[in-house]
This record gives sequence, structure tokens and C-alpha cells, in this order.
Amino acid sequence: MSSQALHSETTTTLEKPFLRKILIANRGEIALRIARACRTLGIKTVGVYSTADSELMHLRFVDEAICIGPSASKDSYLNVNAILTAAELTGADAIHPGYGFLSENAHFAEAIENAGLVFIGPRPEHIRLMGNKVSAISAMKKSGVPTVPGSNTAITSDNAIDESLKIGFPLIVKAASGGGGRGMRIVLKSEDLIEAVQSAQNEARMWFNDETVYMERFLQTPRHVEVQVLGDGAGHAIHLYDRDCSLQRRHQKVLEEAPAPNLPENARADILAACVRACQDMQYRGAGTFEFLFENNQYFFIEMNTRVQVEHPVTECITGVDIVEQQIRIASGLGLNLQQEDIVERGHAIECRINAEDPKTFAPSPGKVTQFHAPGGAGVRVDSHLYNGYVIPHCYDSLIAKLIVHGKDRATALARTRQALDEIIIEGVKTNIPLHRDVILVDHVFNHQAVDIHDLEKRLLVESV
Repeated sequence: MSSQALHSETTTTLEKPFLRKILIANRGEIALRIARACRTLGIKTVGVYSTADSELMHLRFVDEAICIGPSASKDSYLNVNAILTAAELTGADAIHPGYGFLSENAHFAEAIENAGLVFIGPRPEHIRLMGNKVSAISAMKKSGVPTVPGSNTAITSDNAIDESLKIGFPLIVKAASGGGGRGMRIVLKSEDLIEAVQSAQNEARMWFNDETVYMERFLQTPRHVEVQVLGDGAGHAIHLYDRDCSLQRRHQKVLEEAPAPNLPENARADILAACVRACQDMQYRGAGTFEFLFENNQYFFIEMNTRVQVEHPVTECITGVDIVEQQIRIASGLGLNLQQEDIVERGHAIECRINAEDPKTFAPSPGKVTQFHAPGGAGVRVDSHLYNGYVIPHCYDSLIAKLIVHGKDRATALARTRQALDEIIIEGVKTNIPLHRDVILVDHVFNHQAVDIHDLEKRLLVESV
């Protein structure tokens, strides 16, 4: 469907109770992405920003912009009261959280609803359920979603040894409220278990204000495969196929692709159906992503993200579904206007996360962008808030652009990605573009579809010696 046809359809069907004005509680490329979706749907927008972010690109396109605090995230983008006040002052009737910051904060979602506004995301109880890995795993087991063999309860120094005997070594201790690799400890033998549990608890308490930890079997060479879903909150749900996000460094994704390549079709069909069934059981609302480790032709659930993902564009490329638009439609009470049979895979897509960082040391590289040229050509999309003269602040995540490339098959997508990486220009700051060029151009393992979540770090370790 052409963008003109899509706009024509939405303008004739998106009437009451469609939202009038959405406050975008985020920054950077995702704020611009949400603003574009709102503009397509004819919805007014409010941009919020910190004192360090007054020159953000999306602020030029929103209908209103309001400063919500100083540069520190805790005083601005994590300041619930400031965001709600901005919504009240501007007459917004809904808030889109984007990703990161408060996007998976159940208290924030509840505060929005208690203020009489619409939270563009899942119900608070589902954010809370999936935000705790122990309760999330329990819910998935009830819906028949396969999980990593592990403890069925929180672990302490008192029960760790007994639980480890059921799991076996090596195992991994994880923070129940964690993410990004924090609060995790790999344990190879029983003598190290108690110290690992206590260390993980301390780190979890510091980062997440929750010392709850649990244990799982440690999978040695898994891939990271995830399933994108949409639910209307009333029992109707669909999947938008899968993605592979195995290229990671320190538990942070570097490159993603869709669909996940080289998977057994029977196992894939089963896991897609299981994810839809879990959404139906919960009556899940909005966009969500089930994350799995895949090893020895088996899927193991690890967590569910209750928000839009950084890597959502690769799924949009292969399905033609605007995920952010669907989030807004569902939150508006218009339901999910898609059936599973409407979703057809078309081709292959790859996303390279471009970060402002030293490609060797990975130290952040804030500063002024003296030149920015986005690549073009068939199948090339760039989601970025960069422009010539923009100053990248030091106080936020280093993601500055996403290079998304689509082709009729994986080989075509890889070839187009190589060309786009040669064409993109970002000067004035250091970026990880050289790393992406090495992976796409040189990495024999990646180009033959066999990477696991440890491969990139192993390669970087060898190169550093």
C-alpha cells in the first residue's frame, strides 16, 4: 500500500475516539519517528526536552515544545511530575514513551492513567508483570512458551545451593528487574555460587532498587531471536514474524535483521504461535517483543519488552506494518485492524545501530557534527536526528542513527548495506561505522548466518590482543 493510500485510509477512518494531541516523552531519533507517525495520522504533537536538548531535530516539527528540566535524565526525561505537568499545560490527551527512560515503568503508566490521560503502551499490570523476570517466566510457562531451565522462585544465599542442583553448572544468576547485562553473574562451579548471588543482589539493588535474583542454565552458544507482536487488549493478537539480534557487545545489540535467518520452519512456526497465544491469554495491549535464546534448535524465553524496540524498523520493512501507528491506533480504542493472514513476509532487512563512540575503545564521542550525509538508494532508510552543526550531548545514550536496508533476500540486503555504509558520512565525532563495515564486509561467520551472542565480543577480544 502506498503512503498516499495509507494516509487516505487513516484520514477517513481515524475519527473519534482518535487522540487529538500526543506528548512525546522521549528524545533523539525515536522522538522524531513518533512525531512523523503522528503527522501522518493528523494528530498534533508536543515535544519535551531538557536544557541540553533544545536543538533536537524533532522540536522543529512538533506543534508545541516545552522544557521539562535540566540535562540530567532524572530531572527531565525520568521526571514523571514534569512530564505530566507539560501534558496538562499543553492540553495533550495521550503520552507516547518511546523506548528507554520511562517506557517500561508501570508507575509512570499508572500516573498517566490516573491523570485522565492515555498511555500509549500496555496496561500497567502487564508492564509490571513482564518487568520482573521471575513473574514473566511464570506467566510464559502457563501459556506454553518454552523457558530456560532454572529456578522457579527468587534465589537467596539460603536456597541457592539446593536450586543449583536442579539446574546444573554452568548457570547464570540474573536480576529479576534487570536489563543490559547488569545484575548478572556466570557461575561455573558451586564454590563460587554464594558470592555470585550476593554480588548480583548488590548490583541489582544499586541499579534497579530491587535485589531479587533468580538462576538459569547458562547457554554457551545461543542466538538471540525475538518475536514482534501486536495486541488489541481484548484478546486479539498477531505476530509480525521474528528478528535476529545476536550481534551484541556487552549485552547491547549492535546489528539486527529480519526475518531471523536459517531457523527450522517447524520450530519457528511453533514459537510464533506460542507468542500470539501468550498475548491472547494476557489480553495484551499494544506492541511487545518476546526475546528468546535459540540453541540446538530450541527456543528459550528470557524476557518480554513491553514497548517499541529500537530495531522495530526491520520488521516494518519486511511486513509493511507501521508499528508506531498501530500503537497509536490501539491506544485510541480503535483496536487492531490487522489479521494474521494480512501479514506477509517480504524480503530481508538489516539495521546497523550507529553510535557516537570510538570504534576501538567504545568510549563515548560527544561533540559537534560538522558533516552528515545520509545514504540513499533502493531499500535504504535512515532514522536519525542528526544534522550538520548538531551538537551531540555527553549526558545521554550514544545512539545517533539507525541505518536500515531492505532487499528481496538476505544477499541483496547485505550488498545494499555494504554500499550504504560506504556512502554514509558523519564527521566531527567518532562513530562505530568502521565496526559495521568490518562485520558486513569481512566477517565470514556473519555473512553465512551462523553467529551467536558471543561471537562479536570474541572477535573484538582477538583483535585487541
